[in-house]
Amino acid sequence: CHFTWDLHKEDVIVETLEERILDHIKFVKECNITDYNILSYVCHLKNSNEEGLRNLQKAEEAIQEHHPGEIARRSLVTWGNYAWIYYHMQRYEEAQTYVSKVENSCKKLSGTALGKIQLPEVCAEQGWALLLFGEKYYERAKNCFENALKSEPDNPEFNAGYAIAMFRLEGCARWNNEEMWSCLEALKRAVELNPNNTTLLALLALELQRLERGTEGERYIEEGLQKTPDFPGFLRYAASFYRKKREVDKAVNILKKSLALTPNSVTVHHQLGLCYKSKILQLKKERNPPREEFENLIERAIFHLKTVIKKDPLFFTVYNDLGLIYSLGKRYEEAEEIFQKVLHRNDIPCVDKQLIYLNYGKFQHFHMKSESKAIEYYMEGLKMEKDSYGRKLCSEAVEKLLKQKTESGLGHATDFGTLGLVHKLNGKKQEAIECYQKAIALDPNNQEYLNALAELQLSISS
Repeated sequence: CHFTWDLHKEDVIVETLEERILDHIKFVKECNITDYNILSYVCHLKNSNEEGLRNLQKAEEAIQEHHPGEIARRSLVTWGNYAWIYYHMQRYEEAQTYVSKVENSCKKLSGTALGKIQLPEVCAEQGWALLLFGEKYYERAKNCFENALKSEPDNPEFNAGYAIAMFRLEGCARWNNEEMWSCLEALKRAVELNPNNTTLLALLALELQRLERGTEGERYIEEGLQKTPDFPGFLRYAASFYRKKREVDKAVNILKKSLALTPNSVTVHHQLGLCYKSKILQLKKERNPPREEFENLIERAIFHLKTVIKKDPLFFTVYNDLGLIYSLGKRYEEAEEIFQKVLHRNDIPCVDKQLIYLNYGKFQHFHMKSESKAIEYYMEGLKMEKDSYGRKLCSEAVEKLLKQKTESGLGHATDFGTLGLVHKLNGKKQEAIECYQKAIALDPNNQEYLNALAELQLSISS
């Protein structure tokens, strides 16, 4: 059950997660057993155990309605959650009752005295819970759905979960600069088995768009708009498709509709912020952009992005977006404040931190006109050894800046030394040696450069 699946409270904003699950229950009318089970655990995380019990009662009612012939098999997760919630309420007799129910059911279902059993439904339910708890859980989620599919390869729900996990992992692989695989076949299979699931249609469309098959993808978006014009889960993905297609006004209209249905959705507010950012950048390209329209777009973008940060302070990439919007509006003090706020956090995953260093470096370079500070922060991103898209961009940005200085004849020993370090961190030893030699020619007694050069020469000769 959820209490034994290693789901950590610090990886989510509990209130935001609760809203997401409640929205899903509201708009997905079919069987909500999985939703009520995870909701009971979320209620426990926010110290609302009585509310958790009420959600488990709803799960039991849904099981009786949808699976009257499989009560024991379908109730294991629900009963497990009951046992843990009663245990945390110090109602030990009731907790023991549910422990016994789980034990007895497992023995009957497995046919062994020990009752060890791995039901595909339980694997899948664990997979859905892991997907809700964020990026670091996606690989485990994929494994859960793979295990479920071993028993029932044609199960529509298991295929849907597997395809969604694959889609999310592929997105993570892009940011982590890792080798990518396509989730196209998994999505096609899931759509074939779940023809009315428009979330899967939208993900298939986005994957086709990524593979530069956008025209084919758009047909799936249009089909989804026909089938579920008022389903916010689908509308968010449809808007993302049109934003990436550069039909930003169409994306904004879809998102406004979605926002009216789910006014607290972090994703919708973020998507709207990104749409207004696109429109601002487009206006900036005009020679004399209309001032009032420009300011209006800045205010809208700021409103939506600040809403995201307020509701989900762990959504770290949004700080970059907000910092950029303040910069574009020449509100440099506010930009500095938002960057400093996130730079001083110590709970940021490496990949997100590298992107923050990249964007703060850009802010210093292009808006504050400080090349030295830009170099400093690009280097901070590069020094974090995790290979990622952000690190790659930090490397490219700092290398370009330093080469402009060194090749123009204005380079100091520091510039050659820093460029040497860039090459060294990227494993380009020969280029690093050449840079350190030039740095030493300009600053012969610099011990740091002399040591770095000796170390590199030794590593090549050995």
